[in-house]
Amino acid sequence: MKADPSVQLHLLDVQELDSRADTLRHRLGSIPEARQLQELAVRRKEVDDAARDLRIEVADLTAEQKRADADVEQVKARRTRDQGMVDGGGISDPKALERMLGELQSLERRITSLEDTEIEVMERLETAENALAEREAELAEIDARAAELRETMESSAGSLQHDLEQVEAERYAVALDVPDDLRALYEKLRANKGGTGAAALRRRECGGCRLTLNASDLAIIARKPADEVVRCEECDRILVRTEESGL
Repeated sequence: MKADPSVQLHLLDVQELDSRADTLRHRLGSIPEARQLQELAVRRKEVDDAARDLRIEVADLTAEQKRADADVEQVKARRTRDQGMVDGGGISDPKALERMLGELQSLERRITSLEDTEIEVMERLETAENALAEREAELAEIDARAAELRETMESSAGSLQHDLEQVEAERYAVALDVPDDLRALYEKLRANKGGTGAAALRRRECGGCRLTLNASDLAIIARKPADEVVRCEECDRILVRTEESGL
């Protein structure tokens, strides 16, 4: 890969600005309120997931209660009709009357069973609604606390954020002078090498891994064209030659 020596020096400027930005981001992320907000975000997701499940449960139990109510009302209506026929003397056949009385007893048992189911569903629904109300109240508390923390953090981090924005703007402007292929290589190495993709060769030492190059390695680098992009044999980072390289 080829790049003008001045461009390679620009890459060192980009690396310096990236390192400054990383430091500022770390300081921003280390603000106590930022950590608390991260913890709150985790807790909020847990509570929100639980609330979502409870909303589904409440909806299902509400529908189940409506069905139970309808079942009870249907059987009661049938009992009322049959009881009216018995009380009104509309059944003269003794055997038919006996069957009707037996059916009324069965309807009473059925109503009792359905009402027990109805009560059970109502109790489950009430429990789910109470649990949902608790989760929603907790969500409101979390949101209120998060708003307080964000306000405090914005006040604490204002200067840091301002500095970061300035560094990022400067970095953007400087990086425009670096060709796309060299910038892409730098970004890849930076991602894989702990934030340092390019390092200066000063006093025979790689600024990335701190390896001191021997005379043989220095001689090989010295023979390379000035516009050839050199890589450190030890850490594989882009190695930028400077006036202090010791070549």
